[in-house]
Amino acid sequence: MRLLQSINQPEDLRALSIDRLPEVAAEIRQYIIETMSRVGGHTGASLGAVELAVALHYAFATPHDRLVWDVGHQAYAHKILTGRRDALPTIKQYGGISGFLRREESEYDTFGRPRLDLDFCGARDGRRARQPRRKPPSCAIIGDASLPGGMAMEAVNQAGHLRTRLIVLLNDNEMSIAPAVGALTGYLNRIREAQGYHRFKDEVGETLRSIPTLGERLHQAAKTVKDALAAAVLPGALVNELGFKYIGYVDGHDTRALVSALEEAKHVKDGPVIVHALTVKGKGYAPAEKNRYKWHASGPFEIETGKALKAPSVAPTYTAVFGKTLCELMAADERIIAITAAMPDGTGVDMALDKFPKRSFDVGIAEQHAVTFAGGMACEGLKPICVIYSTFLQRAFDQIVHDVCVQNLNVKFAMDRAGIVGGDGPTHHGLMDIAYLRPIPNMVVMAPKDEGEMRDMMLTMFAHEGPAAMRYPRGNGVGAPLNREPQLLEIGKAEILRDGGGGGGEVGIIAYGSMVHPALKASELLARNGIDATVVNARFAKPLDAELVLALARTKRLLVTVEEAYLAGGLGSAVMELLEENGLLDRLRMVRMGVPDRLVTHGDPQLLLAKYGLDADGIYTRVRESMEELVERRAGKSRRQSARL
Repeated sequence: MRLLQSINQPEDLRALSIDRLPEVAAEIRQYIIETMSRVGGHTGASLGAVELAVALHYAFATPHDRLVWDVGHQAYAHKILTGRRDALPTIKQYGGISGFLRREESEYDTFGRPRLDLDFCGARDGRRARQPRRKPPSCAIIGDASLPGGMAMEAVNQAGHLRTRLIVLLNDNEMSIAPAVGALTGYLNRIREAQGYHRFKDEVGETLRSIPTLGERLHQAAKTVKDALAAAVLPGALVNELGFKYIGYVDGHDTRALVSALEEAKHVKDGPVIVHALTVKGKGYAPAEKNRYKWHASGPFEIETGKALKAPSVAPTYTAVFGKTLCELMAADERIIAITAAMPDGTGVDMALDKFPKRSFDVGIAEQHAVTFAGGMACEGLKPICVIYSTFLQRAFDQIVHDVCVQNLNVKFAMDRAGIVGGDGPTHHGLMDIAYLRPIPNMVVMAPKDEGEMRDMMLTMFAHEGPAAMRYPRGNGVGAPLNREPQLLEIGKAEILRDGGGGGGEVGIIAYGSMVHPALKASELLARNGIDATVVNARFAKPLDAELVLALARTKRLLVTVEEAYLAGGLGSAVMELLEENGLLDRLRMVRMGVPDRLVTHGDPQLLLAKYGLDADGIYTRVRESMEELVERRAGKSRRQSARL
């Protein structure tokens, strides 16, 4: 890292000769491999974009010129070049740098989640009207799998219409997290195949220009004919018809070629331009190049072999149990259809794709389409299930409302990664799904206490006629038995797991999903300290088990709800609404435990759960302190009554 150690900001990079850039890229790549082998991260995604980051910061006067990355998981080299080299070993760890782009982290992170770069261009255009001056170029870096997404195409459409001065660097590695799918992927493939024509065109152009006197006129005449032919036969013509100039394709691992293409793009003054760069995901590390899907992100690993370094777990992951159970249910019912949005491996749908390829669909990074696609299938009597991370299902909220629930269609939603997910941070924590699904008419909302109950809920969802959603956490289960057949659950029916000893005790704890087992452990700690608590597995946030909740409210002095989600609009809110409707809020103390109204940083999930009191110790402490307050309040009331007497 001799050369890399001298680069603390992009200005240091731009001070180098262009011939030194491959050396810089090689050192960055080795540094990423060494660091990811210890701490884990988006290994393959960032290795494939090393030369892109180097060329971008060399060609553009950042941060004055603005770079907007479509997703930050391919921007580790960008972070290294922009003052965060020495902080890379802290990436995705609590107190360390983010694994994605964050405006608070660096002035070079211009936007955390872009709509291409159109918003920035519009802002610049407005500023320029007030303060005439040279407008700095902007470059949006977008992956080939992101381009078909609705917002990306909307931005392309408007940029071409406005003739906005915008450079789009298309990082084309034929991959999303999984292999890219869709008609636009085929279109990009055809552009690659057309490059022989482009090379021939350039050679003819140079030959014509070399003819004395008439050369330039002949070249222009030939260019007119060439443009007409290109519009008729070339796949790249679609890009031109959208108002973009097309430059490419370029070897995305050739820094000199990339810088040259970007410099050419900067000189286009009259509209947007696409620079098409071909890259290899995982470039420079053999295991990552061999299995680009698996190595999109990784935990710590052995550099020599690529072997993962992680402690073995006895219990399978929720995702694995989901995938296996889904296949069992699909084998039993031919109407069940599996749909995911570019996450087959991360959701377990890869198992269904292997076993039932005609009834399983990866629609790419298109959650909105996935939901409406499912709605259309439901209209034909099928039973589609959309298997999407909790945080990514937010993108399809409107479709859930209008295309599914308003029509009361038989669509199911499985939300993996619900709750606090760890190193990926605020953009990936699944903390809003209860609040955004619970208000929608016709929707059933549920969460299992463990992987065994998840199988029961999957069977129950498919037996239920109408929309239903199930959330479950990332990671390993609790070790629940999986050797029994799934059982139907009664919709809206909770279960009492601990009755609080003789008389039921004065405390009722209603826990939801992943918080049930910590609540049970907390009740054991409370019992040792003389506090008996009844523990309820809510199972359903909608509909609530009103009969049981009201019975608890009438017999307990303290009622506590616990959920791994934002408090606003969550299970605790549902319980309070029920108590208010029945005039019971004033007769007991109500405590809601969950995540407060703030963004949750990245870090180890257990550490973050403990920070917000959502572990056994935190629940125990909150209940004990609340009971002490009640006892003190009762004693104070008695003293006041005695004083009056």
